[in-house]
Amino acid sequence: MSKKKMGLIVPGGVDEYIAGQPEPSRKSLTQLRALIRECAPDAVETVSYFQIPGYSYPGYDYNGMFAWFSYQKPHVRLHVRPPVLENNHDGLKKLKSTKAIVWFPADQDLPRELIAKLVVESIHEMKGKSGD
Repeated sequence: MSKKKMGLIVPGGVDEYIAGQPEPSRKSLTQLRALIRECAPDAVETVSYFQIPGYSYPGYDYNGMFAWFSYQKPHVRLHVRPPVLENNHDGLKKLKSTKAIVWFPADQDLPRELIAKLVVESIHEMKGKSGD
């Protein structure tokens, strides 16, 4: 994929990020990537902010970034815009989370419905910041 500059966002680098992680985590990272892409198929996929994969729609605040994922042994992590996780506190009770990051054990099946819900809400949060 060519790296065409879009403001501060440079598409690409996600394959390399996943390949650079330990073998046991790659399956979960690939699944997390696919889930985000299902929710936002037209989003720009990049590795820029924080040197982790992220997704954006140009034209919104924070360069349109609305979701990221990363690996921190032994977890894969989904990063979304605040207050998405706070608004879904009940669904996250069994998971470690902060204001913007939720941890999933890399050796377990990912909660697809929960992840999709968080990503979609993060997109809505991003679009709401721009008055759309």
